[in-house]
Amino acid sequence: MMSNTQFGGFIAMMIGPKRRWRQYQARVRQLPPNHRTAVEAIQRHMMHFVPVDADSDASRFEDLAALFEQAAADGTPIRDVVGPDPVKFAEAFVRDYSDGGYVPARARRQLTEAIERAAGEGTGQVAKTG
Repeated sequence: MMSNTQFGGFIAMMIGPKRRWRQYQARVRQLPPNHRTAVEAIQRHMMHFVPVDADSDASRFEDLAALFEQAAADGTPIRDVVGPDPVKFAEAFVRDYSDGGYVPARARRQLTEAIERAAGEGTGQVAKTG
């Protein structure tokens, strides 16, 4: 049987990551639509192809939100944040948080296409901040 102290630690372990995740999601929802689309594409890519570690995942996503919040505040275009190759950006970004992982070509293409849409490329329009 768990003591009250052990139970409290267990509950904190379960609630802590969920709270951080909800806070991260709220931050992302506040981004301009094109920045939000880019973050969601990178997030989706990382969730599928990067090894899972609750502590580093929370930090990784919080840092991703902070990067795009700053870019939005500065009026920085998405391509200036992720560069010409969003897959390389995502892989370099996660390198600080994990050992990386295997990313199939299809996933690389999906991320690249999502960033192109978010940046307004291929539509004849340039995505606007805000």
